[in-house]
Amino acid sequence: MKNRITGRSAFLALLKDEGITHLFGNPGTTELPIMHALKDHPDLTYVMAMQESLVVAIADGYSRASGRLVACNVHVAPGLGNAMGSLYNAQFTGTPMILTAGQQEQGHGLMEPLLYGPLVRMAEPLVKWAVEVTRLEDLPRIVRRAAKIATTPPTGPVFISLPGDILNSEAGIELGRSTRVDARVSPSDEALQALVARLLKAERPVIIAGDEIVKSDALQEAAQLAEALGCPAFQQSVPYGAHFLSESPCFMGALSRSQPQVRDVLAPYDLLIALGADPLRMSVHSEVDPLPEGLSIVQVGLVDWDLAKNYGAEIALKADVRETLRALVPALKAKGGAALEVRAKKGIAALSANNWSSRRSTLIEQLAKRGDRTPIDPDYLTLQVVEALPENAIVVDEGLTSSRQMLTLRPHRDRFGYHALASGGIGWGLPASVGVSLANPDRPVVCFSGDGSAMYSIQSLWTAAHHKLPLNVVIANNGGYRIIKQRLLAFHGDDHYVGMDFADPPVDFTGLAKSLGCEAIRITDPKDLKPTLASAFKRPGAKLIEVMVDGTV
Repeated sequence: MKNRITGRSAFLALLKDEGITHLFGNPGTTELPIMHALKDHPDLTYVMAMQESLVVAIADGYSRASGRLVACNVHVAPGLGNAMGSLYNAQFTGTPMILTAGQQEQGHGLMEPLLYGPLVRMAEPLVKWAVEVTRLEDLPRIVRRAAKIATTPPTGPVFISLPGDILNSEAGIELGRSTRVDARVSPSDEALQALVARLLKAERPVIIAGDEIVKSDALQEAAQLAEALGCPAFQQSVPYGAHFLSESPCFMGALSRSQPQVRDVLAPYDLLIALGADPLRMSVHSEVDPLPEGLSIVQVGLVDWDLAKNYGAEIALKADVRETLRALVPALKAKGGAALEVRAKKGIAALSANNWSSRRSTLIEQLAKRGDRTPIDPDYLTLQVVEALPENAIVVDEGLTSSRQMLTLRPHRDRFGYHALASGGIGWGLPASVGVSLANPDRPVVCFSGDGSAMYSIQSLWTAAHHKLPLNVVIANNGGYRIIKQRLLAFHGDDHYVGMDFADPPVDFTGLAKSLGCEAIRITDPKDLKPTLASAFKRPGAKLIEVMVDGTV
């Protein structure tokens, strides 16, 4: 005899068996069966956020900061609609996520009641797989398949629609077992030797590293490759994670998303080595192509869509980055011998005057001289934030214009130490930092956000306060959408800024934070930055520090 179990309890049991420890959600009537079942699963922590876009962004942050599968639940069609912007972000970063929504009972849904919508069709454009459960007996197979699909590279979100009658019904069913596909594949010996030969043939190679460095835990190996070749290494043009060890002598920083600038940067090289990246993803259109003519490409990664997506590659290996580099670097050194070692030392020496560490020292000297400016210089604010950070702090960065120097000042030392906005859809930073903090309860987390971004998701502070997280949110308040002003002026020569200010009336971020249960501080004097930030970052609890910065375009 099979054990009889309700759909709601089976669903939660299946999630736990797939490694889920937190269920992120915002409950509605169709989710009440799940809420009803939670009392029988006290080892599953329910994390409530005050709007569905926050639910998904918190789960996204949790996964990005831990590398783990996450689960979140939203409320029928409007809830899924609210979540779509955050789901777009999760798709962009390939976040392994099971997103579910309560659905009207199957017979009742046919009558198109209030809040009903075609959930599967709504979710399909942004997920790897979308399905509605139509029989309780199918629930285990669907959840198991969803977890497997979400976690198999290329990873990404999946969606399950949960009708109320399925959750409330009871049957004797087997829950099955969890499966993870091991995708840590290496290239064949032939492919590896061909790659070694091509790298040794190149006279002026350059590395561009991307997010698969984080996912495959290949920071050390990527730096070893750069140092074995004595070649420069850059982060991809959307540098939203810790994609390379900043203090490696070969690291030069992140590429910009200006096509002419990138073309100039890459012009001296004869081979581009793309490691786990869509290396030249841009933002706005340009008549200038970022890839210089004649620059050949070799590419390694598991996201096959990104392999030779926009530019043909001489060699494209669908393989795990870390496993490939672990085999590649010794083979390269063995084949290259003493000549490669001499070349590498010469190359590293040539990079020392302009590498990340050198430019950081120069920048710190320049920014330190801006400490008397009022309103506060945003680059000086970034320097003070970086200098006040505890050694093991994690940074979540959505400062946009105000945090433009963050990557030049804060070194990447571990793969989960830095997370930034990836897709361009603002409002991600505050809720993501809540998820990051939940995933790393023993590490302080600092979220650096612009004021415009913060207003998309300010209510996520309540969740941080409720869970008493060691989270500090620094808001750079320049009173408007400075990045849009900059682009209007740059692209159209127009400084008539309509709909880009919120200074009349001004937004009181400290008041908002206090109303949501957080300690709140406002800083207007640059002399107060250092002591206030240092004190706040060391104290427990959720805090917001509003800094009034210069909004000059």
